[in-house]
Amino acid sequence: MSGAEMRLGRMFDRRSGRAFITAYDHGTSIRMPAEEGGARATVEKIVAGEPDGVLISPGMLKRTADLFAFRGAPVPIVRTDWTVLDRRMKDVGERYRTLVEPEEAQALGAGAIVVYLIQGPETGETFADNVRAVSTAAAQADRLGLPFVVEATLWGSRIREKKDPDLLAYGCRIASELGADAVKTEYTGDPDTMRDVIAACPVPVLTLGGAKSGSEDDVVASATGAIEAGAKGIIFGRNVWMADDPVAMSRRLAEAVHGEAAGGGE
Repeated sequence: MSGAEMRLGRMFDRRSGRAFITAYDHGTSIRMPAEEGGARATVEKIVAGEPDGVLISPGMLKRTADLFAFRGAPVPIVRTDWTVLDRRMKDVGERYRTLVEPEEAQALGAGAIVVYLIQGPETGETFADNVRAVSTAAAQADRLGLPFVVEATLWGSRIREKKDPDLLAYGCRIASELGADAVKTEYTGDPDTMRDVIAACPVPVLTLGGAKSGSEDDVVASATGAIEAGAKGIIFGRNVWMADDPVAMSRRLAEAVHGEAAGGGE
């Protein structure tokens, strides 16, 4: 077993074999809402929910590192790249850049890193640059023994259906071929079509939560459907820390992911 495989295993519950991860990396790309108590208070609530990992930006991890500095803390998973996601920045066009190198993320305390792979941008050059950046980061992370997660999405301007099962399967397979140890992607909304996406990907697939939903029951149903389809976990953000009670929401999602193993991971 490689160092990356060993560290990747720490993100997954020992008994269920799955992972419930909370994402809080949004501030680099979209307008964040007003947060009671500020960003640190939000991270405190996220950690109190006892997820298996927290997806976080480099700067935010630097400012909240002490919240992860104890035995049994969630694994900090660092977002190392950036893209344009806020609609109000649409006029600048589609852009993609690396923020920090894997070695820098590891120095911050990252237990894993995440990068985007976005299908369907306006130009093929943008996608080619994205692919090159992903493959370079994969090689660098491999040398460090650092788990490498690719967020494969259909967020490009040429895409009309962002949950197209065939295109999602294609993107997830590309991500794995480029060196991903795990893939984060959209849930298609249907366990049957999601099974096809997962079957095409030779590495663990985790589903994302997307924009804040008006129904917490719908959020839990999405997590349940993804697990039913064979996903190895979820990476949900706004539907956790923007919930009326983030800790209670975390517990509901942990139950959906881990079942009887919820709350008892070692």
